Parts: sequence; structure tokens; C-alpha cells
Amino acid sequence: MDLNTLRDERKKWLTWKNIIPYQEAIKALKTYEDVEVKLGDRVEVQIKNLSPQDTQQIKETALLMKPWRKGPFQINDLFIDSEWQSQIKYNLLEPHFDLKDKVVGDIGCNNGYYLFRMLSQAPKKLIGFDPSAIYYSQFQFINHFIQSDIVYELLGVEHVEFYEHKFDTLFCLGVLYHRSDPVAMLKSLFKGLNKGGELILDTFMIDGEGEMCLTPRDRYSKIPNIYFVPTVSALKNWCFRAGFETVEVLETMKTESNEQRKTEWIDTQSLEDFLDPNDDTKTVEGYPAPKRVYIKAIKSL
Repeated sequence: MDLNTLRDERKKWLTWKNIIPYQEAIKALKTYEDVEVKLGDRVEVQIKNLSPQDTQQIKETALLMKPWRKGPFQINDLFIDSEWQSQIKYNLLEPHFDLKDKVVGDIGCNNGYYLFRMLSQAPKKLIGFDPSAIYYSQFQFINHFIQSDIVYELLGVEHVEFYEHKFDTLFCLGVLYHRSDPVAMLKSLFKGLNKGGELILDTFMIDGEGEMCLTPRDRYSKIPNIYFVPTVSALKNWCFRAGFETVEVLETMKTESNEQRKTEWIDTQSLEDFLDPNDDTKTVEGYPAPKRVYIKAIKSL
């Protein structure tokens, strides 16, 4: 696969008429020298001596790029209150990985919130994959101030196995249920790892002891491209079929309104709109309400 040709093609996405305003707004931002970055629950940037005009320009640029799904971020007093409180997931997973001096990929990285958080562990290299010009623009906006060396590729999970090098750790958070062939996707991730490498993944799940999965007819939680929602046993079997030798369940957790909710930074529906108004244990379609399983899968040496 010729990834360089594909990269050139996808750079043209940044010239689409709905993306040009984002790119122009980012290019118009000043470069600031006196910047302090804090990589806590909020990815926070403090710029000293910021003028009122610059403050307004930064705010207008951030508002232009709505919806902000992942975060939160803060730039001086501007708080980008994203739909997802992504620190909940990151803080749950962080005790289970060590990224120091490792080559790390985040598949479906969105605007890069998790990648920014990972900087604190001093990895050798951080690479995000996401074929979205909007999320890429959000990443560019935040990285304009942080000035990290994170590489953001407008590529998808199907390109990981063909990448120029292998990875020590791959994250794939909230992607698997969007794929119509989950085992093929897991095989691609497996091939993208070095021997001894690890995959940290989360996906929707359903309760049950059997090796089975829910296959929504049309939508799940109002999302059209949800194909399979497995039991934990079924997910493990998918991983084993993909080649992983060991699979460790790190956590299972129901999605609650403290983690996903409407804010002024999305202007669209969120979790409360996806659940049965009379029974929050079910989606509006009558399926079990969203619950996630977090796993670590290891590629043998």
C-alpha cells in the first residue's frame, strides 16, 4: 500500500469548503513564546500576557470548530467543556500501561486528547490515526499552543499494518463496534504491533456468560454504524482468532451522564437522548444501555 500517495490525497481534504475556515483560523493565530502546559484531567495551556483581542480570537476559533467530542481542554480562562469527560477513561486505563521510550499509536484518536495526556509518560514516538479533517483541525488548534511532536495521520485502522514501522503499544478506544468485520480489524492491529506489543482497547459490550453478540438491525443508541456488541467472552474469542495470546479484562463500566452529556460545545444530542426516557437501563431502541469493556491484549514474543 502506497501510504504517501494516500497522505497526499487526504491532505486535499483540508481544502474542502467546510474545512477551509478552520484552517484559515488556525493559520491566523499568533505564535506564543511564554506558554505553560499542564497535562492533567484538563489538557491546559496558560499563555502569559494574552491580550483581550487575542483571547477573543482564540475563543472564536475554538467555537468555530464545534462539536468538541473529546476533552476537556482549557486555554487560559477559556474552558472547552467537551461532550465526553475523557479523563474518566484515561485515568481508568493509565495504571495499566507504561509508555516510556515506546512507539505508541492511538487509532481513532479524535482531536488528540489522549495523545496529549500520553506526553507525560515520555514515549519515544506518538502517532494518532483518524480520517477526519474536523478532528485533525481541532488537534492542530490545540497543538498550535502545545507545540508537541505528535504525528497525526489522516489514516484509519486499515492502514496500521502497512505503516512504516511497528508499534510497541496501540490504543483503540471506541472504534471496534463501528467495523462490520471486527476480527479483520483486530488482525490488522495485531499485524501493526511489534512482538511482545500490547493493544489497549475498549468497546461496547452486553452482559452474559455465552460467546455471543448483539447485532442491531438498524441503530444502537441512535448510532447507525454499530454492527456487533459482544459479550466479554465473545470479544476475547475475537482477539484470540486475531492472533493475540493473552487477553486481560481491565474493567467493565456502564456509560453514565457524568462521562457523556450535552454541553454548549456540541450543540447536538448526547447520552440522555439515546436512552429510553422511562427506563435508563435501555436504549431508545430497547437494547441494553451502553456499557463498555476495557481490555489489554498481548502479542506473543
